[in-house]
Amino acid sequence: MTSPRLKAFFLFCLVLTFGVLIFGGYLINREKPPIPDQVVTPTGETLFTGGDIIAGQNYYFSRGGQHIGTIWGHGSYLAPDWSADYLHRMGVYLAARHHGLDAEAAHVFSQADYDQLDDQEKARLQSLVSREIKTNRLDPASSVLHFTEYQTEAFALLTRYYTDLFTVGNERMGLQPGIVKTAEQGRLVTAFFTWLAWSAGTQRLDAEHTYTTNWPYDPLVGNEPLPGFLIWSIVSVILLIFGIAAALFVYQRYVGHDDYDTGLKLDFAEPDPTPSQKATLIFFVTAIALFVIQIGMGAMTAHYTVEGDAFFGIPINTILPYAAVRTWHIQLSIFFIATCFLAAGLFIGPFVGREPKGQATWVVTLFAALVVVVLGTLSGTWSSIAGFFEGDGFFFGHQGYEYIELGRFWQLLLIVGMIIWLVLVWRSIRPALKNEDDNGGLTHMLLYASISIPLFYMAGLLYGKSSHLSDAEYWRWWVVHLWVEGFFEVFATVVMAFLLSHIGAVSRKFALTAVYFTIFLYLGSGVIGTFHHLYWAGTPTAIIALGAVFSALEVVPLSLLGFEAAHNLRVIEAGGKNFAYRWPIYFFVSVAFWNLVGAGVFGFLINPPIVLYYAQGINTTPIHSHTALFGVYGMLAISLLLFSVRHIVTRASWSDQLLKVSFWGLNGGLAAMAVFSLIPVGFYQFYFAVRDGLWYARSPEITSGEVIRNLSWLRMGPDILFSVGAIALLFFLLRAIKLSFFSRTS
Repeated sequence: MTSPRLKAFFLFCLVLTFGVLIFGGYLINREKPPIPDQVVTPTGETLFTGGDIIAGQNYYFSRGGQHIGTIWGHGSYLAPDWSADYLHRMGVYLAARHHGLDAEAAHVFSQADYDQLDDQEKARLQSLVSREIKTNRLDPASSVLHFTEYQTEAFALLTRYYTDLFTVGNERMGLQPGIVKTAEQGRLVTAFFTWLAWSAGTQRLDAEHTYTTNWPYDPLVGNEPLPGFLIWSIVSVILLIFGIAAALFVYQRYVGHDDYDTGLKLDFAEPDPTPSQKATLIFFVTAIALFVIQIGMGAMTAHYTVEGDAFFGIPINTILPYAAVRTWHIQLSIFFIATCFLAAGLFIGPFVGREPKGQATWVVTLFAALVVVVLGTLSGTWSSIAGFFEGDGFFFGHQGYEYIELGRFWQLLLIVGMIIWLVLVWRSIRPALKNEDDNGGLTHMLLYASISIPLFYMAGLLYGKSSHLSDAEYWRWWVVHLWVEGFFEVFATVVMAFLLSHIGAVSRKFALTAVYFTIFLYLGSGVIGTFHHLYWAGTPTAIIALGAVFSALEVVPLSLLGFEAAHNLRVIEAGGKNFAYRWPIYFFVSVAFWNLVGAGVFGFLINPPIVLYYAQGINTTPIHSHTALFGVYGMLAISLLLFSVRHIVTRASWSDQLLKVSFWGLNGGLAAMAVFSLIPVGFYQFYFAVRDGLWYARSPEITSGEVIRNLSWLRMGPDILFSVGAIALLFFLLRAIKLSFFSRTS
C-alpha cells in the first residue's frame, strides 16, 4: 500500500463515489415533491397553505414524529404509515361518492363495504378513483393546487378523524392522548398528512408515476410497482454475484493470508495503564449501564404491541408513551455503541503513542460533557413528546427523525464533544505519527478515521426545522448510513487492526493492507448505497437504479467475513486454553457472523427495489436493524471494550466465566429473538403488504392483532437470555474495577 498509484486510485474512488452521492442529492433537491403555496377548493376557497404544511410537519415531528408512525415508510411500526393511511382512506371515500352515495353516507362507507361490491363495479370505481387522485392539478406558475369536490370533502372528513385520533389517543396504535390539543393543531397535522398522500398518489407533471414513484402499493388508488423495480432488482443480483467473485479473486491474489502464528503473544504481563486509560473505565461502565437500560426500553417497546397502554397491568402510557420509550431505545443504543468506540479511541491513543500532560483530566471532562448530552437528550425528547414544547421542540426537544431524535442544541454539544475527543486522540498519537514515514500508514489511517467521525456526523446539521422532507431525509441518511454504518466501521477496523497486530495475530503490513482493502470495499459500495434508503422519499428514478446496484454491492465485503472469522478462530486455537484475548476475539468473531447474517443476508433481503416496494415500513426492517445494529456494532463495541479493559485491569480480576455467560447470552438471545419473533412477524406482515397494500399491513388489525401479539410474547424468553448476557457483562466490569483498584490487596 506504499504505492503512490494505489493510493491515487483509492482516493479517486472515494472522490468519485462521493461525487455521485452529492450529484444524487442535487437531483433529489431538484425533483422533490413541490409544496404548493395554496390548496384551494373548486370554488377557490383556501383549504390550507404551504405554511400550514410546514407548521403541521414541525408540530408532528416535535411530538415524536417518526416514532408515532411512519412517514413515507420511515419510522416506527405500531401506528400506521400516515401517508398510506390518508391515501387509502381518501380512496375509499372517493369510491363511495363515485358509487352514488351522498356525503353523509360516504362518511361511514368502509373498505369492508367496498369489498362487498361486485367485481365489475369495483373495477369501475378503481378506475375513477385512480384517475381523480393521480391527475395533477398543481399550477406551477401560481403554485396553487386545486382539489376536486370529493377531495375537499375527504380533507374535511379526515381532519375530523385525525384530530379526534390524536386527541383521544389509541392504545392499539401506541398513541397517547393529547398529541393534539386543539382543532387548529389537528388541522395542521392533517394538512401535512394530506401533502404526504398527495405526493404519494399524484403523478409528476413530467412523468407517468407519482412523486414517490408509485409507493405505497395500493390497488384502489392505482399505485402499482414500475417495471424498472424488477429490472434493477435483477441487475443488482447479477452484479452482487460478479462483485463477490471479483472480491474473492482480489483477496486471494493480492491480500492473501498472514503467518499469524509466528508472532502471537502468549505471555501477558501485568497491565500498567496510564491515568487517561484508567479514566476510560468510567466510559465503558456507563456504556454498558446504558446498554442494560436500552434493553429495558426495548422490552417495553415490544410489550406495547401486546398490552396497549400498560406494562403487565401497570398503566404507563401517560408517563412513558410509546414514542418516548422507542426514542430512548434507539438513542441509548447509539450512545452505548458510540461511547465504547470513543473510549476505545481514548485508550488506544497512549497505547500507540504517549500519554500527554493533563490527558486524564481532559478525559474526565469529556465524560462529564457526555453525561450532560445524554441526560439532556433523554429529558428533552421526553418533554417534547409530552407536549411541553408544543410544536417547537426541534432545538431542545425532539427533532422527530429516527436515529437523530435529539434536539439541535444537544446535537451541537455532541459535535463539540466529538471534536474535543478528536483533539485528545490526536495529541496522544502525535509521536507515532511523526515516527511513521508513510503518511498512509496505520497510525495515519487511525487519525483519518478519527477525523471522519465528527465530520460526517455534522451532515445532520445540513437540514433545519422547516426543511423539505426529501432534503432532510437525504442528509439524515448521511448520518445514519455513512456515519454509523460507514465511518464508525472504518474507525473500528483500524483500531482492531492495531490491536490484532499488537498481539501478533497479524503482521502490521498485513493489517494495513487489510484495512485499505476493507475500506475500499465498504466505502466503494456503501457511499452510493446510501440511496437505497431513499427509493420512495420523493426522489427521481435514477436514485432507485443507483441505490439498487450499489446497495447490493455492499454485501460483497461481508462475503469475505468468513475468512476473517476462520482466521480469528485459528488465532484463539493457537493461543491455547489460557489465551488472554480469547473472549475479545470471540466477540470479534461474532461481529463477522452478524455482519454476514444481519447486515448481509437480512440487509439484502430488503434492498432490491421490488422487495422494498412492498416491505418499506413493515417489520421486515427490524430483522435487519436488530441483527445488524447490535449484532455488528454492539458486538464490535464490546470487543473493543474488552481489548481495552484487558490492558487496564489486573490479571487476577479478569473472569472468563462471566464473559462466557455474556457471550452466549447476547448471541443466543439475539439469534432466538430473530428466529422466534422478528422473522415470523416480518414475513407475516409482508404477506398482507403484498396482498392488500401497506395501509392494511400497518393497520391495527395486523400490527396488534392476535398473531403478532402471540409472536411478540415469544420474545420474552430470548429477551431474558439477552438481558442475562448484558448484566453479566456489567457485573464483569464492576467486579474487575473493584478487584483492580478498590480491593485491599490491590
